[in-house]
Amino acid sequence: MNGPLLFGVLVALAAFMGFVALWRILGVPDPLEARLQQYDPNAFPPITTPEGEASSSPRRPASSRLNGLLQRFSLGRQLAVDLTRADLPLTVSEVFLIMLGLGGLGFFLGMLRLGIFLGLCVGGFLAYVPVIYVRSAAKRRQRIFTEQLPDVLTLLVSSLQAGYGLGQSLQVLVEQLPPPASAEFAKVVRAVGLGLSLPRALSAMAERIGTDDVELLVTAITIQYETGGNLAQTLEVIGQTVRDRIRIQREIRVLTSQQRLTGFILGGLPIVLGFVLFLINPRHMGKLFEPGITRVLLVVAVVMQLTGYMVVNKLLQVEV
Repeated sequence: MNGPLLFGVLVALAAFMGFVALWRILGVPDPLEARLQQYDPNAFPPITTPEGEASSSPRRPASSRLNGLLQRFSLGRQLAVDLTRADLPLTVSEVFLIMLGLGGLGFFLGMLRLGIFLGLCVGGFLAYVPVIYVRSAAKRRQRIFTEQLPDVLTLLVSSLQAGYGLGQSLQVLVEQLPPPASAEFAKVVRAVGLGLSLPRALSAMAERIGTDDVELLVTAITIQYETGGNLAQTLEVIGQTVRDRIRIQREIRVLTSQQRLTGFILGGLPIVLGFVLFLINPRHMGKLFEPGITRVLLVVAVVMQLTGYMVVNKLLQVEV
């Protein structure tokens, strides 16, 4: 057995032992805690000791402790927010395990074919794929919810003008609208049924969605709920504002479509062309992966491609 293959087997065994150890300490999550936390994370704080420290009671599952440890880091905190906004049935620890598995697999395969250095690059890229998927799912759900806001406001105003109360109007939204709007307002209705106040339940929904339009809607409802007034008229004005914002955003996407397509082409063309050339003449393209200056040039080219793609995307982001 040669050296690289032996090293790969040892890495695979170490990754397997890490998976077993994490699986043993995760335990079974508390379903009641998970169901309550999705309505308002601030309404059900962890148990604390008289000294003010978090309790290490056996009632708290090990998965919650692992999630809390991971969320101390910036990536873990942002990943927890993105998982909530994407409404995926996963925890931070589960996503971390997926990242660890994909990273180990990519490193093992890349090391066998390309060497240790490029194996690390492949493993790092595959480990980051779940983060990219979660963030894209969160942005897609935010966009769908924002596009549903005009219908939400129209139904809400019609229900209020018909004489329904605010709670009954929210129930109408749950029954008449498709997801994700119906799912989010269903959480609000259930949270109110569990004893939370309506402003607090709506604020939790605004935190889950994380858009300015939803924040504006929740702020208007909260103020009118506490001070009184004609809520239907206020929501009509907000509805017109939201429609104008959505219209302008769609116009911006149309006007920048050519530039976005150019960015995709410039970012993906070298990768596709290199893969095709590798299939046509693998011996010739294999010289790029030989030890020496060629590997450095390859890494620099990849970094410059990613930098250019991010710069193009940043230039095309127009705030409305």
